[in-house]
Amino acid sequence: MAVMQETTRIVLAGKDPKAQRAPRGLSGWLILLGKVIVGALFVLASLFPLAWMVIAGFKAKTEVIQTPFQFFPEVWLWQNYAQILADPTFLRTLAWTFMGAVLFTVLSLAVNSLAAYAFARLDFRFKGLIWTIIITTMFIPGMTILLTSFIVVTRLSMLDTLAVLVIPGVASAGMVFFIRQFYLNIPKSLEEAAMLDGCGRLRIFVRIFLPLSKPPFVVMGITAFLAYWNSYVWPILTVTTPERFVLQQYLATFRSERSTELGLLMAGSVLAAAPVIILFLIFQRQIIGNIKMAGLK
Repeated sequence: MAVMQETTRIVLAGKDPKAQRAPRGLSGWLILLGKVIVGALFVLASLFPLAWMVIAGFKAKTEVIQTPFQFFPEVWLWQNYAQILADPTFLRTLAWTFMGAVLFTVLSLAVNSLAAYAFARLDFRFKGLIWTIIITTMFIPGMTILLTSFIVVTRLSMLDTLAVLVIPGVASAGMVFFIRQFYLNIPKSLEEAAMLDGCGRLRIFVRIFLPLSKPPFVVMGITAFLAYWNSYVWPILTVTTPERFVLQQYLATFRSERSTELGLLMAGSVLAAAPVIILFLIFQRQIIGNIKMAGLK
């Protein structure tokens, strides 16, 4: 009777009595300890460069590369962070880059989600052929079309403008593919009910698909934001006016012109990485949730 009551209690709690784990033996605890140690070493190796960069921002310029290596500074200097934050050029570059990244992210999501909806729900001529061509572009390295892209933007008189940093990378085959796969899983019954109410395709997209698009939009939005924020090769080729430099250009120029002030450079690098870290911390729950959802599918 007691066994039956315990089994009933487990089942009512939503657990399978057969799935109860046996007590760990010595080998089980050793395996668990090994996994914990490997995970801790991986986390330490991942966070060490970031931690060193943050602490190096508090060091004097000669102390950053001194030998023997010393992780913590002898005297903590706040002047590096105060000086870089007081630099109007750095603040202007930071604001300019952030504005461009937001604009690039919004346009990328708008353009690619519309294309994804078209390939997921509409039927039109040569749809299969066009989709094959789009998917094929995912396997073309960006460096192979760098020269031709530069020639195109030069002839369009887009050099040294915000447009040359934003427009060429807005359309993304990878983003279209990712969002399209999500749209394919949305029940068609929602569209059919909306059509019975007199909704057109654009209204269906705005009223039904966009509100349901938060999971792919979070992942793809952060991906687009990071791609713009960390861009270096394309801005170096297309932007030469210092007032229009993006953040990576500014840091590269700073490193070449003031190579001895490494503490100041580390402080600037930390402040440049801060918005990206904050963005991840804000959306980490959604990112992890989307990864789990993709794994279950």
